[in-house]
Amino acid sequence: MQQLSTTPVTHVIFDLDGLLLDTESIYQHGMEDILRKYGKVYTDEVKLKVVGSKEQDTYRILVEELNLPVTPDELAKECFAYFKEALERAELKPGAEKLLRYCHKKKIPMALATSSGKETCALKLKRYSELCSFFSHMVLGSSDREVVNGKPAPDIFYVTARRFCDSPNPKKCLVFEDSYNGVLAAKAAGMQVVMVPEGLVTPEKQKEATVVLQTLNDFVPEMFGLPRYDD
Repeated sequence: MQQLSTTPVTHVIFDLDGLLLDTESIYQHGMEDILRKYGKVYTDEVKLKVVGSKEQDTYRILVEELNLPVTPDELAKECFAYFKEALERAELKPGAEKLLRYCHKKKIPMALATSSGKETCALKLKRYSELCSFFSHMVLGSSDREVVNGKPAPDIFYVTARRFCDSPNPKKCLVFEDSYNGVLAAKAAGMQVVMVPEGLVTPEKQKEATVVLQTLNDFVPEMFGLPRYDD
């Protein structure tokens, strides 16, 4: 675990894909299948450009980067149909439920900040209505008009912080992320960020995070001035 200097926080913000839910492998294999049909390869270089981005940006980047013979909207519809059943079965990542229940029990205000849109987010969270009820609010970047720019821009985190009932200073918000773009967005918003990196994030890029963990099970709340798990 890598640790830099930390300061106390009062609110927490969670990413969804790859952080709370194990969806990255679903997207990886699915995009490989879809792009293979067009004679294209889902390279690590392309994936790094789209991880954490708004859905509309993802499909635009894929079409432009790979010169696909479809429009971004056509690709979006094809992907939604392909991923639908798999996303409904998405499992929680290690430590996710434990951490969410801890925050709820300790009455730590928490919110979800995901680049997903309404339809895909509903699919992913269909099985987790109880855990979703723990969130003060959810900001869906691909559907929210106030989120003008996707990650690595800080828009989604500014919006999420502002919508807490007490609108905390961004410095009091702790973000949990898995992607490099997400970490950059949180930092640009003036927030500390705990990173549980997905496979493509190099050790050098992991240095952008405040703390890097192997899984959410490794999180130490008191490092950020939060109550211990057993208090």
